[in-house]
Amino acid sequence: MNFIEELTWRGMIHQMMPGTDEQLAKGMTAAYLGIDPTADSLHIGHLVGVMMLKHFQRSGHKPIAVVGGATGMIGDPSMKSQERKLLDVETLRHNQEGIKKQLARFLDFDSDAPNAAILVNNYDWMKDYTFLDFIRDVGKNLTVNYMMAKDSVKKRLSGESGEGMSFTEFSYQLLQGYDYLHLYETEGCHLQLGGSDQWGNITTGTELIRRMLGKDDAFAITCPLITKADGTKFGKTEGGNVWLDPARTSPYKFYQFWLGVSDDDAERYIKIFTVLDREEIDALIEQQHQDPSSRVLQKRLAEEVTRMVHGEAELQNAIEASQILFSNKATETLHKIDEQTLLQVFEGVPTFEVPADLFGSETKLIDLLTDHAAVFASKGEMRKMTQQGALSINKEKVTDPYATVAKDQLLNGKYLLVQRGKKNYYLLIAK
Repeated sequence: MNFIEELTWRGMIHQMMPGTDEQLAKGMTAAYLGIDPTADSLHIGHLVGVMMLKHFQRSGHKPIAVVGGATGMIGDPSMKSQERKLLDVETLRHNQEGIKKQLARFLDFDSDAPNAAILVNNYDWMKDYTFLDFIRDVGKNLTVNYMMAKDSVKKRLSGESGEGMSFTEFSYQLLQGYDYLHLYETEGCHLQLGGSDQWGNITTGTELIRRMLGKDDAFAITCPLITKADGTKFGKTEGGNVWLDPARTSPYKFYQFWLGVSDDDAERYIKIFTVLDREEIDALIEQQHQDPSSRVLQKRLAEEVTRMVHGEAELQNAIEASQILFSNKATETLHKIDEQTLLQVFEGVPTFEVPADLFGSETKLIDLLTDHAAVFASKGEMRKMTQQGALSINKEKVTDPYATVAKDQLLNGKYLLVQRGKKNYYLLIAK
């Protein structure tokens, strides 16, 4: 597989240094992508870069994931209006471990293949480098004029906030540039990958390699900034970032995010965030054009990305949870899904808190749903709707309004789902 051709048809190349394709044509090449460990989980904004590494490995080349333990202590000023909060070493190490586990779902780190991925932390080669040595060895090779010409610096210095930029942040591009130099020398790394906002930092690295080593075979590729079709930022929801960590964003919510993208976005995202081949993607796009209501692109996109991030079992759970409102196995699924997913599926429905001791104590359903939880305005209304087949408990039809409620009906030991008519849901919480 030709890496450049693959990224080109997928719409994943924004800028590329001349000579990159010739370098890759020589044989197996090592390339790195840097990730600052500002949290112990990646979010979907990181996925474009991770997918670049994945395609790189699929093309027979060697990916290097660099967790920026050192650069993460500084904070990249690119695309930022103000300085980041600095993190301590212990927090950065914790974050690194979380990120490595997630990357292992995308990259082969463990095989004995010559292009097995490696993960390194730039803190390991920076921690013993003294400030004086660094500015003597590295700093003298780049002029302030060169560094100030970078967009990431110019935008901050001309910003309206008036905060300017600290020397700490100004030095960031030197540190990232040195990472490239170090990996060039130690790992034979000839290519750096990154987002379009990283072009200035990446070319600082190629410039350092040229000036300090006299080499001109270090290259760069950046991917475009991913936005939604309406121009708004990709990967953000009302609740914030969409994370890869299931404790931060459940597999159900993760699956729902991809399922909910627009047709135009689905057509772009399925190329960027999956490894489906061109023929299959073209067929799905054509199918969607013929029948937009089928949403085949969104469904397949949600399946592929959720499977990569969370695995097959969690994907199937997310699909089942998404079909609770329509599935004939809904009752079984309701008793199986976890509390977080249950609450997310029925987010926004009216809730009633009822005493837990009502369950298993001969309390009748008709009393529960009128006296203790006002699902029905009166017992007469409830009897009438039950006779019409319009009442369900946990997605099972109720025929006897005088049936007693039992403890084993409670979902996750504390919830009862009541459905009145076709669209009215209520969640009773036993407390």
